[in-house]
Amino acid sequence: MFYKSLTAIFILFNLTFLTTACNGSPDNNGSADHTPTDKTDNQKKDRPKDTSIDLPQEQLQKTDQGQAVKTLQKALNNAGYSISDNGTFDRETTWALTDFQLQQDSLTATGIYNEPTRNALQKKLDETDAVKAGAVLRKPDEKPTAVGNPHDILALVNKDNRLPGDFVPRNLTVPDVRFPFDDFLPKKQMRKVAAQALEDMFQAANNNDLELFAQSGYRSYERQDAIFASNVRERGEEAANKVSAKPGESEHQTGLTMDVTSPDVNYRLVTDFGQTDEGQWIKQHASEYGFIIRYPKGKQAITKYQYEPWHLRYVGQKAATAIMKQDITLEEYLGEA
Repeated sequence: MFYKSLTAIFILFNLTFLTTACNGSPDNNGSADHTPTDKTDNQKKDRPKDTSIDLPQEQLQKTDQGQAVKTLQKALNNAGYSISDNGTFDRETTWALTDFQLQQDSLTATGIYNEPTRNALQKKLDETDAVKAGAVLRKPDEKPTAVGNPHDILALVNKDNRLPGDFVPRNLTVPDVRFPFDDFLPKKQMRKVAAQALEDMFQAANNNDLELFAQSGYRSYERQDAIFASNVRERGEEAANKVSAKPGESEHQTGLTMDVTSPDVNYRLVTDFGQTDEGQWIKQHASEYGFIIRYPKGKQAITKYQYEPWHLRYVGQKAATAIMKQDITLEEYLGEA
């Protein structure tokens, strides 16, 4: 009996010792150390690297397809995103690239993959920590009711795709071009990338002895609301909706648009501008600087707006060249007609 009790005590002692060893040594307060491990941080530090990724050298943007796009998608996934590597530069890829650009102080958010973006992405791939996907720009819904990525150079803004009421473009600046008025007004502004292109275009027009004037660029959501309300009072809502955008539906809010004019039409925004020397030159050469005539003649059924030869939208040289050469709209180019 004595020996059985002694054996039981011995077994109990060993079990207690093993349990303590497994759970960790008690701290000064008599409790085991259960400090939690941050799994997310470990995943970032241990994120596998695909050292075989050779980032594309060419410029890529929405609607592009092929192996170069697929490689870019794989690189974005390796940097911290989770998108399909289907080889099509789709809305999801544009979102990931724009969100990445917005998180880099050295980049301008455009949604277009270019040399500065390639260099920044390569640097991020060489680092340990992953990008926090969606930290600045929320991932767009599958069926958006509004423009989910207003920073995108190719963002489609129309009566079916509205900008958020609180969206204000980054890097607004006043282009160094002629205006028919001297005072500073917000409508003198454009996003920097578009303003620089406008300056180049105006300089080329000057070299051809043409007198282009910039009339109206950026408009806030609130300003567009006031303009549309004024047109409704003057014309009625149905007529106003053909010549003026409702708040959120105006491209001017993107900071990528500038209305242009000339002395021959007394600096007005009228269809006669299309017949002036300046208007004809714009039609032939605007795409060389990344601009399109956003509401061309004969396309009202698609754009839902009348012909506006003065309304220029910056989309980048690649897209602008294709759009103007094929005589199509931005809706048709993006497959959204």
